[in-house]
Amino acid sequence: MIEAAEKQLRTLPFYHLFTSKAHVPSIELAEKLIEISPVPMSKVFFTNSGSEANDTVVKLLWYRNNSLGKPTKKKFISRMNAYHGITAVSASLTGLPANQRGFDVPLPGFLHVSCPHFYRFGKPGETEEQFADHLAQELEDLILKEGPETIAAFYGEPLMGAGGVIVPPKTYWEKIQKVCRKHDILIVADEVICGFGRTGNMFGSETFGIKPDVMVVSKQLSSSYQPIAAIMINDLVYQGIADQSHTIGTLGHGFTGSGHPVAAAVALENVKIIQEDELVRHAAHMGEILRGGLQRFADHPLVGEIRGVGLIAAVELVADKGTKAPFETVGRLGRYLSARAQDLGMISRAKGDAVAFCPPLISKEEDIQAILKCFEESLEATWQWFQAGQAK
Repeated sequence: MIEAAEKQLRTLPFYHLFTSKAHVPSIELAEKLIEISPVPMSKVFFTNSGSEANDTVVKLLWYRNNSLGKPTKKKFISRMNAYHGITAVSASLTGLPANQRGFDVPLPGFLHVSCPHFYRFGKPGETEEQFADHLAQELEDLILKEGPETIAAFYGEPLMGAGGVIVPPKTYWEKIQKVCRKHDILIVADEVICGFGRTGNMFGSETFGIKPDVMVVSKQLSSSYQPIAAIMINDLVYQGIADQSHTIGTLGHGFTGSGHPVAAAVALENVKIIQEDELVRHAAHMGEILRGGLQRFADHPLVGEIRGVGLIAAVELVADKGTKAPFETVGRLGRYLSARAQDLGMISRAKGDAVAFCPPLISKEEDIQAILKCFEESLEATWQWFQAGQAK
């Protein structure tokens, strides 16, 4: 990847993609993304970050619906606990209060339905499928309340990342998509966390049977070695945008660094490495070892739920295993455990009292075992601290 960057810096260190211009790295990367997409896609639009990409999706769908003579079809529905970015628009899609308080977001027209976390929000005696049923009904009720003619798209991460590694319940995406298709509402899959192998397939949409109209990728597109993100749109979406651009005479949107040649060259090499080294299959195997290893802590007094898929997982800590009651000061225990893990040389992330694990795709079995050992020691230190009455 360093060689790819150096070669591109010596060949063409920069040129923009405005006024119908392009360069080889951007063309080849766009073609590669279309090639590996899990559903037929037509065009690719590059940005510099996932936040910019999600902001751009909203603008493009507004633009498209104006072209289609649907000026009221402008609202977006996402979920509580979702993370889609921190620009004004992408933060409006986000469903995390910490990213919204004090910023006057969400903006009008951005709606949120419940978080699909069965362990935390499923009703007593309810199956995952029944939980998915009532989430789908909640979505349809909101659509009918607002009016289907006002809803542009449903926005979702295949698996929620920053919201706590929330794996959707069985049949969830199948039922959500059915509601959206019934009411002519587009589906946007935010693959920033899930894309390029994290869930054990190339894309999270494959893992959960999603057939999106729009896909957003970033982070692992270049393994974050260069700032780059991309939007993939199907032909249904593209034609409306193209018609509007033809009518106006230009597509008045873009960024100076969109599809930067060095970033694109690095991203293209990164995707090739993922394919050639079979890192998706490798990540799936390492994920089985990680999740299997975490299961040995299932009976620990502090452990409420162990969840994950592919090479991403979380352990949710609770005060009472029977009632699933969280701690009086939510997040204090998770932060304490993460701090102890860092003292032992492992960086983890606490989302509330859920401790998240997201190792590199190149992790080897000995790395996974080291993670498990570090977690075991950190959990024991946290349990001692809790028993001493320090956790409240």
